Amino acid sequence: MYATLIAVAALWGAATGLLVPRAAYRFSVEPEDAWRDACPAGHALTGPGRGWLGPARCPACAAAGAGATVAVPTETGGPDTGEAPEALDAPDTGDAPDTPPATLWHRHGPRYAPALLAPVVSALCCAVVAATTGARPELAAWLLLAPVAVLLAAIDRRVHRLPDQLTLPAAGAAAALLGVAALLPEHGGSWLSALLGGVGLGAFYLLLFLVNPNGMGFGDVKLALSLGVVLGWYGWAVVFAGGFAGFLFGAVYGLALMIMRRAGRRTGIPFGPFMIAGALLGVLLGGLAA
Repeated sequence: MYATLIAVAALWGAATGLLVPRAAYRFSVEPEDAWRDACPAGHALTGPGRGWLGPARCPACAAAGAGATVAVPTETGGPDTGEAPEALDAPDTGDAPDTPPATLWHRHGPRYAPALLAPVVSALCCAVVAATTGARPELAAWLLLAPVAVLLAAIDRRVHRLPDQLTLPAAGAAAALLGVAALLPEHGGSWLSALLGGVGLGAFYLLLFLVNPNGMGFGDVKLALSLGVVLGWYGWAVVFAGGFAGFLFGAVYGLALMIMRRAGRRTGIPFGPFMIAGALLGVLLGGLAA
């Protein structure tokens, strides 16, 4: 039963992760834009969910240019990887860095993002969360929130932004899902503690933003609300552990870039992925201790 639970969680993560690349591409826009409505070649994005659900490659481009090699201006770099380059010269303010798009040469049409990275990461996250949480009610909340977290990390990595269309609903969804979990038997946390955790971590990040607006994006503040709710479910010790882990992961990454001379002391990095990674670690610790 335990192995089956982990396997089902991994399959869920892989299936939902397949939907991340297109959504990440659509949300990776300038601050004044809501999202993209067309592929890099200009074809309208259509399909299920008003064009939000679909493959990581444009079907119209694939149909029109099958077997042909084309050059399409995109935000990606590298030969047929679709992976965005590190934006090392932009402050982590939550806004898109002002860098010119690269040209990606490939076959069968443009790809929005790595097609395998998101489902692999999502599957691994869901599997380890299921392994540590078990069959407790909050597992459903973690599995529903995991793909959103992967999507936010992908967007922030590409354009140093965390869209309000995702961060604010994620905070409300986390609170609502854990509120339902608190009504079910054998849950492992506290809904009141979760709400207080969201307020506490959000207030802490807001303070950091007010002290140094150029070093902390306001999108990070709004992301902290949902992460605080998730971590607060298991208590304040987990809030502190998960919050500290995010800063630690970000510091290690920044130090590594400096050692490799790919960044300086004032180089901005997307902090959202490290916040999410720290929260994941906190949830794993909380699940094991509950």
